[in-house]
Amino acid sequence: MASTNDLKNGLVLNLEGQLWTVTEFQHVKPGKGPAFVRTKLKHVLSGKVVDKTFNAGVKVETATVDRREMTYLYNDGAEYYFMDGDTFEQIGISSEVVAEQAKFLLENGTAVVSSHEGAPLFIELPTSVELVIEHTDPGLQGDRSTGGTKPARLETGAEIQVPLFVTTGEKVKVDTRDGRYLGRVNS
Repeated sequence: MASTNDLKNGLVLNLEGQLWTVTEFQHVKPGKGPAFVRTKLKHVLSGKVVDKTFNAGVKVETATVDRREMTYLYNDGAEYYFMDGDTFEQIGISSEVVAEQAKFLLENGTAVVSSHEGAPLFIELPTSVELVIEHTDPGLQGDRSTGGTKPARLETGAEIQVPLFVTTGEKVKVDTRDGRYLGRVNS
């Protein structure tokens, strides 16, 4: 149990038997009336986002979530396999749990696997990853080096938009949260 004053981003709550992650919170103290906490909660399994308001000081039940850094090994089509670096234990995580994160998952890359009572809930990748561009069309003659973008396919199969001057075979830095191009990487 925790007080609403202890809420922070990333905390997992157990509300009515369902797990919700706090994505945003704001303590509000109006001039008139009692203080309250306005939150944005994301359902751990379905990804549904809801707004919920709690009175200040109310107790909420927190869920015990085990976060462990693991190394991604391979995908067999149905599951993604990760290995704990300390115990060398391997676990399979279904593609529904990995979801959109799979676009930026590279073999031997690290990810934080969050689980509750032994069941994997979700994975968190580093904020940015460095990936090689597998294919992109060349920039057209007369195109400017600033402003224009073109599609590029990364080594993981993900499609992102890159500036016109980027070529096939270059290593680029990509934001894993929204798939945005962040820059080239000098090897």
